[in-house]
Amino acid sequence: MSSDGKLDGKNVLVLTTNYGTEQDELRKPVDALRENGARVTVAAQEDAPVRTLVGDRHPGAVVQPDTTLERATADGFDAVIVPGGTLNADRLRTDDEARRLVSAFAEAGKPVAAICHGPWLLVDSGLARDRELTSYPSLRPDLENAGGTWLDREVVVDSSAGHPLITSRRPADLDAFAAAIVDVLDGGGKPA
Repeated sequence: MSSDGKLDGKNVLVLTTNYGTEQDELRKPVDALRENGARVTVAAQEDAPVRTLVGDRHPGAVVQPDTTLERATADGFDAVIVPGGTLNADRLRTDDEARRLVSAFAEAGKPVAAICHGPWLLVDSGLARDRELTSYPSLRPDLENAGGTWLDREVVVDSSAGHPLITSRRPADLDAFAAAIVDVLDGGGKPA
């Protein structure tokens, strides 16, 4: 796979459980980042294959993680991504290590990106408060109850609290989501 080098030297961490992550929400951002030269590390709850799903019900691709959430750290990484999948997101939101990691990225001023049901982790980490963000529509009350402002847009980039927060609604928005992550990591402004 050739790289255009736009993100050469950038390292991105992806957080996932070992079962239930939406296949394309894991693979498409990873592929887009790698195509732009970034190094991507997948961290799962266990050191075992990640069994993705398509549409929360059909078996998807199996992805081998590079490390575990427990061993991962924000040090050496430029951004973190939280894919969705209802089962994945529901388990990640209560995982102490996942909450520790997204909080560490936020505290270090590094981009935090989440798509679909992934923003549940932002709720349980306190990162939704006073932020504009989006998600799968059914999460709107959760994000608003957590103090966020929910917007019905394919991607929302909010840099108001010291770190970029990049959120997106659903698999159909993956191109815009991946482009926003690449743009933020490349030093670009907010996408239109």
